[in-house]
Amino acid sequence: MQIDQTLPLLGGITPAQFMQRYWQKKPLLIRNAIEGFAPPVDRAQLFDLAARDDVQSRLVIQNPAHAARPWRLRHGPFGRKSLPPLKQKAWTLLVQSVDLYDARVAALRAQFRFVPDARLDDVMISYASDQGGVGPHFDSYDVFLLQAQGQRRWRIGRQKDLRLQEGMPLKILADFVPEEEYVLSPGDMLYLPPRYAHDGIAQGECMTYSIGFRASAQAEMARELLHNLAERAQDTMDSTLYRDPRQAASAQPALIPAALMDFAQSALAKALKDPDALACALGEHLTEPKPQVWFDAPASHIELSDGLHLDRCSQMLYDNRHIFINGESYRAAGRDAKSLRVFADTHHLSAKACQQLSPGAKELLTQWAKAGWVHSAG
Repeated sequence: MQIDQTLPLLGGITPAQFMQRYWQKKPLLIRNAIEGFAPPVDRAQLFDLAARDDVQSRLVIQNPAHAARPWRLRHGPFGRKSLPPLKQKAWTLLVQSVDLYDARVAALRAQFRFVPDARLDDVMISYASDQGGVGPHFDSYDVFLLQAQGQRRWRIGRQKDLRLQEGMPLKILADFVPEEEYVLSPGDMLYLPPRYAHDGIAQGECMTYSIGFRASAQAEMARELLHNLAERAQDTMDSTLYRDPRQAASAQPALIPAALMDFAQSALAKALKDPDALACALGEHLTEPKPQVWFDAPASHIELSDGLHLDRCSQMLYDNRHIFINGESYRAAGRDAKSLRVFADTHHLSAKACQQLSPGAKELLTQWAKAGWVHSAG
């Protein structure tokens, strides 16, 4: 991607300028970010997705007149008859990861690849009847809110008081203080950094596409990496047992021996001694497919001579020594590494590049093709 080329998507500034001035810093309203935007997934198609067992969906219904239950939350799947009537006000259907199920939405997602793929979460589509919304809230991730159909009024603010209303099925701010207000029409887009409070209300029937970028908490990241390192240690570390032949009789039997603490520290040090261990754990974690992702094996043999393209559900990343794809890691060097990095960056590998790969790399790509991770470009 050309990061120094101005984009209408970003209001006429370059990706480099956007990342420097706005990313994780302040909101940006972009009028007519996509001129003449027509939603690739319409209402009927969104309702069909919400009815599927393998798609995550939620239904939010607001009833201010009901003091005890002003908000209701239900989880899908939803058959059409289980959704409220279209004329009923103040309800919202949210469908996650639509980019995994629709190639056109995946193409829309690709326009935002000036942000590292490692940060991308998904494209969520929300449909709302008139006055529909999910209440004033904040997210722990960066998000681009692209208006797809109808209009939505957004109120936003730098919220210092993050207390939530008690007893609610949704995380709704107890004391929302908006500072700015915008009405977005189709093609308009609003970028919000993490924890920037916002409240979107549909003005008539509307649809909004939310392109979200995950920001893992340190505790979550540590948990996932340590789990990966623990599994790796089972395969790479020896079965040395703790020994304490010099342990004296203890007058304090509940006290943990210092030698046992040293043994534990040594075990962790050995788990991290391999310089590739943490890099592989991180790459495998970042490319792990979501639970609802399934890959279909090809109906026929795939010829590398046709070139390849990456399946839209595949996540492929790399570092200086490895290639990562769908939770797996591989060492790569030389021409193979260069070609596979191009594949990860562009999601396409030419027939010529395929032919220039080593026999081992060709076999690896053949395995990926059999698993449905990559497909023939022919």
